Amino acid sequence: MGYLIGSLLSVVVSVFARSAGLDRDRAFYPTLVIVVAHYYDLFAVMGGTTHALIIESIIMTLFVIVAVVGFQRNLWMVVAALVGHGVLDFFHPGIVTNAGVPEWWPAFCMSFDVGAGGCLAWLLWTAKITARVKANPGRKE
Repeated sequence: MGYLIGSLLSVVVSVFARSAGLDRDRAFYPTLVIVVAHYYDLFAVMGGTTHALIIESIIMTLFVIVAVVGFQRNLWMVVAALVGHGVLDFFHPGIVTNAGVPEWWPAFCMSFDVGAGGCLAWLLWTAKITARVKANPGRKE
């Protein structure tokens, strides 16, 4: 059920963001990466495991870096971060022992992340959103 709900919710969120104009700003999907990357840290705090929090924080920091660099340079990096986080969700239970993670979370999060990454990829592929930052003609370099 987590797979179905995560997949559907990713499409609903992406369609809503598109119809409301939230994704006109290139920051929407990078912000989404940053938010989803923090959930495992929240679960580590809820589970009361310092070791898990340290590992989760390192992993989260890597995703935040990719999201910011992708925002600044090329949104295809953000697609890779979303799909990459989905792949991490699949392997997460075998990588980090985090007592706070609900049993259904990895399936839900994986489906959401891959679905959102797919939606962003489609928007980039169809040129509804530009992948690269447009050069500022008034800026001296």
